[in-house]
Amino acid sequence: MSNLDGIKEHMEVIGADGVHVGTVDKVEGGRIKLTKADSGEGSHEGHHHYIEGQLVAEIEGNKVRLSATGANAVLFEEEEGGGQA
Repeated sequence: MSNLDGIKEHMEVIGADGVHVGTVDKVEGGRIKLTKADSGEGSHEGHHHYIEGQLVAEIEGNKVRLSATGANAVLFEEEEGGGQA
């Protein structure tokens, strides 16, 4: 799905396996920006992460389902500033 228009702030982002990946802060530059609350721990804590729009499989109500499992989606996350997590 290349159309990210249906994605709204505070929607839950889940993997193909139903695992919580994060919460939408906003859509920015073809990517989903996750809230800082879902940033992780250690060096990942306290800044935004991004999920590429190409990973979106569908929008189900108030959830954004990804084509990757929750564990794999985290591997594709990019940190604020453009580097991968």
